Amino acid sequence: MRYDLVIFDNDGVLVDSEPISNRVLAGYLSEVGHPTTYEESLRDFMGGAMHRIHEVVLERSGRRLPADFDATFHERVFAAFRRELEPVDGVAEVLEKLATDGMPYCVASSGSHERIRVGLTKAGLWERFEGRVFSSQDVGRGKPAPDLFLHAARVSGVAPERCAVVEDSVLGVRAAVAAGMAVYGFTAMTSRERLAEAGATGLFGAMGELPALLQ
Repeated sequence: MRYDLVIFDNDGVLVDSEPISNRVLAGYLSEVGHPTTYEESLRDFMGGAMHRIHEVVLERSGRRLPADFDATFHERVFAAFRRELEPVDGVAEVLEKLATDGMPYCVASSGSHERIRVGLTKAGLWERFEGRVFSSQDVGRGKPAPDLFLHAARVSGVAPERCAVVEDSVLGVRAAVAAGMAVYGFTAMTSRERLAEAGATGLFGAMGELPALLQ
């Protein structure tokens, strides 16, 4: 079916940030006494908001992260973004086609507004989304809660069942399913099996495949 709104996740879908941010996160968690591998960071935190990191660490260790953890992490990851970040291959062409076809789209990310802005600006995509940017900061609870996607739909004036979400994480797919939205899983960083198990409506491995799924 043709959707009235396409909601893009940011990290890993629009910008190729997951390898960078999870490398930084794993290193920083290990540095502050919570040994974490890159693979464990992807498994446990990919697609989630910062509060999830604090909650998981506290549950597992009984210890809270340093008070300045978020500020230091963001300082490090933004510096890495400015050096290394690139758009996901083919996403600019997808956005251009959606615009040409008159299909509205926005971005809804577990990341902060600053993280979204820094990433999209470095990737040359910010102007395509200005005014249509939603963050977990807007709702208080990040994915897998449905709040962020429901907020994006409500502000955009579109019913949830008329929305399609584009996600690359298990947490994000679960959030979209909980919101009552169709969700298409991008398999670049997460296996087809895990995204399907989470409830993805459809799966694709290259951005060029997405427009056909949204018709």
